[in-house]
Amino acid sequence: MSGFLFVVPPLTGHINPAVGVADRLAARGHRVAWACADPGLVRRLAGPGAPVFGCAGPVPGAEGVVRPPELRGAEALKFLWEWYLLPLADAMAPGVRAAVEEFRPDVVVADQQAFAGALVAERLGLPWATSATTSAEFSGAYDGLPKVAEWLRRRLAELRERLGDPSGTADPRSSPHLLLIFSSPELVGPQAPSAPHIHYVGPSLAGRPHRPGFPWEWLTPGRAKVLVTLGTANADAGARFLAACREALRERADRVQAVLVDPGGVLPAQDGGKDLLVLPSVPQLALLERMDAVICHAGHNTVCEALWHGVPLVTAPIRDDQPVIAAQVVDAGAGLRVKFGRVTADRLGTALDTVLHDPAHRAAAARVRTAFRAAGGAPAAAAHLERLATESR
Repeated sequence: MSGFLFVVPPLTGHINPAVGVADRLAARGHRVAWACADPGLVRRLAGPGAPVFGCAGPVPGAEGVVRPPELRGAEALKFLWEWYLLPLADAMAPGVRAAVEEFRPDVVVADQQAFAGALVAERLGLPWATSATTSAEFSGAYDGLPKVAEWLRRRLAELRERLGDPSGTADPRSSPHLLLIFSSPELVGPQAPSAPHIHYVGPSLAGRPHRPGFPWEWLTPGRAKVLVTLGTANADAGARFLAACREALRERADRVQAVLVDPGGVLPAQDGGKDLLVLPSVPQLALLERMDAVICHAGHNTVCEALWHGVPLVTAPIRDDQPVIAAQVVDAGAGLRVKFGRVTADRLGTALDTVLHDPAHRAAAARVRTAFRAAGGAPAAAAHLERLATESR
């Protein structure tokens, strides 16, 4: 039996992939615990009994860490790092160290944006694995942004001086011991890195809590089914886009039935009916089994979950890694990209019609689905972690 400490940022999209891996390790008899700045969020996603060591650190949406929704491109990326990810690492480090000292893991599993996990493990001489919950940094996320890339390199070097082993050389976003990427080269593309310690395991979809109450009887046969979602972190930026989606979908009500996720309540309460269902949240994985297309922001989890089911996409990236993930989808042939801030209902509708009716997009989505399912998911990730623990003894 080995012990595994999962160190994660308080971000749903970064915790969810680790949940299935942690569940598989626990089912095999291993000790599993978590370290996070929001223990309540971990327990909502991993189950109320999940052992969580609380850490200090900013939680998205709290005072001082609300990112202006109008920020895009390099400005949005710098804000994310300067005002959230780097301060989060400094704040989490004492709690992560205390968790390591109390739990005594054999391996630290650090999310690629939870730098405290990697650097504390490095300082204490523990083996650590990277949980790469977005593949953007492996397919040119900083191409064309050399100044941003150099700024990040300097900030991470300064962070290592404070938290890690000053003589260390490993990038805290990418473990030299084990790098688990929750995607596959078929989606990441030709830039996908390859090395003996790098393993593409595809999406990790197990261990999600059940969401009761979805009106499954509302879905009726005879029309294409479409899911519209902008994920869990973009409610403040989506009003215009969701309104354009609503218009495009209503123009196709005779042939399309759509579920639109509106967590921020930006659409009028009277929206809905037999053609368009507007809800604050949905059981996304179960719903994707019945969908014919997805319109989304190109968040890594949503894209991979859709392609796991062979569902083609219309992507409208907003910021951060999303433009890179959208480019992966387009390059793989599994969908189209539209401009989030400028798209009209007509352009959105045309893109939706294309992915629904052009067999090439569905065939490409099916190819990625085949690759994802062959990669092994959570069981494969758990097996790699077990191997690291055994080899490190």
